[in-house]
Amino acid sequence: MRIVFMGTPDIAAHCLEAVIDAGHEVCGVFTRADKPVGRKQILTAPPVKQVALAHNIPVYQPATLRDGKAAEILRQLAPELCVVVAYGRILPPEVLAIPEKGCINLHVSLLPQYRGSAPVQWSVLNGDKETGVTIMQLDEGLDTGDILKVAPIAIGENETSGELFERVTALGAETLLACMEEIAQGKAQPVPQDHDKATLAPPLKKEMAEFAFDRPAQDLHNLVRGMNPWPVAYFIHEGKKVKVLRSRLVSGSGRPGQILAIKPLTVACAEGALALDEVVPEGKRPMEGSAWAAGRRFALGDSL
Repeated sequence: MRIVFMGTPDIAAHCLEAVIDAGHEVCGVFTRADKPVGRKQILTAPPVKQVALAHNIPVYQPATLRDGKAAEILRQLAPELCVVVAYGRILPPEVLAIPEKGCINLHVSLLPQYRGSAPVQWSVLNGDKETGVTIMQLDEGLDTGDILKVAPIAIGENETSGELFERVTALGAETLLACMEEIAQGKAQPVPQDHDKATLAPPLKKEMAEFAFDRPAQDLHNLVRGMNPWPVAYFIHEGKKVKVLRSRLVSGSGRPGQILAIKPLTVACAEGALALDEVVPEGKRPMEGSAWAAGRRFALGDSL
């Protein structure tokens, strides 16, 4: 099919590569503006733009889709289908109406669960055993369109949001191509979402990352996994942040914050205990929790 692709970050770039490799004609790419990146604030193109330029595909970076100019560009491109992956903008009705076969979107949850911008993170934060990807027909709402195809994926007990996102990205590209094939053949069967079962996945905030050990170990383990790679869960010890990159649920009990073992560094929680496998003390590099504990000369029974 003749495709216009809209997207911005790495997951979108991966999907764009897949669409190109599958033989679809990508006649144009819409993405967000270039942004300063890193300490030196070097102006950098979004990943999707980099892929598009490498394949000599025209790139458009409109500041808005609502002034009529973007719609006019789309009409000139005349796509059969518009494919949207993490573009970062809601498409207005004027744009949605242009492609002959409509506009579809890849969302990394099993809709109607986790509508919004951080579905993978919230599935981990909530301790879910399963998530997945959904291809939906776009409408004017936020992830409210009819479902075209779904694919579930299990979440590992110790898997972080970052690790899960990598697997979901690969599954998403595969599912997207399968859905596009069904659309091309006229076999796609849209199914309305059950809006009464909808849940939201709002953006994560830095202040959500702080914790103390007066919570169940399972909750803290989910927090550590869900906040990795950003903003990274942490606790305060002697006035300084100690980030926790990796943890494990282990057996043990005691008063919240009590050190139960040094190797691995094991801390009692309100319920159960947590092994802090990898930490980042403020101003230092990542290290094993046991190495940090040895450096601080912690003893059994001490409190964090």
